[in-house]
Amino acid sequence: MRKPEPVQIVKQRRDAALERLVGGVPYIRFLGIKFDRRGDELTAIMPFDDKLIGNPMLPALHGGATAAFLETTAIVELAWAMLWEDMENTEGQDFEPQLFTPRLPKTIDFSVDYLRSGLPRDAYARARVNRSGRRYASVHVEGWQDNRSRMFAQATGHFLMPSRDE
Repeated sequence: MRKPEPVQIVKQRRDAALERLVGGVPYIRFLGIKFDRRGDELTAIMPFDDKLIGNPMLPALHGGATAAFLETTAIVELAWAMLWEDMENTEGQDFEPQLFTPRLPKTIDFSVDYLRSGLPRDAYARARVNRSGRRYASVHVEGWQDNRSRMFAQATGHFLMPSRDE
């Protein structure tokens, strides 16, 4: 019978797995997106940067930056959910974050609702997986800035899941 691991080791392994998952995508680094992990829940954070402004007269976040932020949040949430299953099913003790190859879902379609202008400040997003099967997943994402109840954008996407055999 295995002895339970100390909590700090489990947290370090989960953080390393998330870093490996996110660190392999150059566009995430370009946008400056970070992920705050609390257990299995992720919150995406896109710190404000002048390069994200689309209309300098308002100023407002560019719609493409907003859409990319929400889509990235959805993809990472799906990949994290798959990875979480792998980590937790083996009780983590057989899972080595540095040895796994990140597998990211591919976008089938993605629809964004721009609810108000994105202000020149940090943005946050959380994704909720509505359905996830072996081949297909549906995800809803909400983006906000200062007040979570006042979303500036929301999106729904459908994704092709990577094979678990790869």
